[in-house]
Amino acid sequence: MKFGFSTNAFREYQLEETISILANAGYDGIEILLDEPHLFPAEADEKRIKRIRNVLDDHDLTVSNCNAFMLSAIDRTEKSRIAKYPHETELFHHPSFIEPAAVDRQNRIEHTKTALKTAAELNVPQISIQPGGPVPKGTSQEQAMEMFIEALQEVTETAEMVGVDVLVEPEPDLLIETSNQFLKLADQIDSSRVGCNFDVGHFYCVDEDPVDLIYELDSYTGHYHLEDIPADRTHEHTQLGNGAIDINGFLDSLKETGYDGFVTIELYPYEETAKETAHNAMHYLEENGWV
Repeated sequence: MKFGFSTNAFREYQLEETISILANAGYDGIEILLDEPHLFPAEADEKRIKRIRNVLDDHDLTVSNCNAFMLSAIDRTEKSRIAKYPHETELFHHPSFIEPAAVDRQNRIEHTKTALKTAAELNVPQISIQPGGPVPKGTSQEQAMEMFIEALQEVTETAEMVGVDVLVEPEPDLLIETSNQFLKLADQIDSSRVGCNFDVGHFYCVDEDPVDLIYELDSYTGHYHLEDIPADRTHEHTQLGNGAIDINGFLDSLKETGYDGFVTIELYPYEETAKETAHNAMHYLEENGWV
């Protein structure tokens, strides 16, 4: 089992500096945010990709995952985004795969296709994406699911062409929250390239047991996100050991399956203390014998 850390906590840093920080902290890998300010696929030319690959090689760091969930680069100013999505507190969910306007849905689809190509150029086997998005007011669950499936069918054509998996990440308050909802989606997608980005905290938030789900979702899971969550199961990514999840119990169970891929620590709310947070998460893993 290998451990990475997500750069979505390092939005105050450039990607090259973040790579150096996480390598020095002792991580095996780094999850790259495919959004500004790190690596927005639509603007990631060959020179930029080569530069990132060289920096990764210089620091002996592997990309654990390409995160195509967040998307702020299309609407670059917070004022613009708030004006467009006044009722949403989490602006990074937009544009989603299930927006009322077809042009907005297509923007998300095209971003995901380009993200797949960027991941392929970085030799990363998968990207993680949002599970549809927030269901818009006036749109039924059924309508939203139809839009998401239609979008995934278009996206998987690119995934199959470039040989990169698309991992849907269930999340509280979005279209797909639970393991059962994910499995129902998977049954409707005729592509082995669609899998699950297993976020431990997200499943805990919706009253599921992450340990039980290891086995249930094993054949779909290509990557894991790990964070702690408060005891009241509020969706608040919390430093390892500071919440109520049995982190060690989960990792013990995952180890028993023989999993030898990446578990990426995702603590994006800690932007103001990103460097310290990454070091403290590694200290937790070291203290508990995981690295």
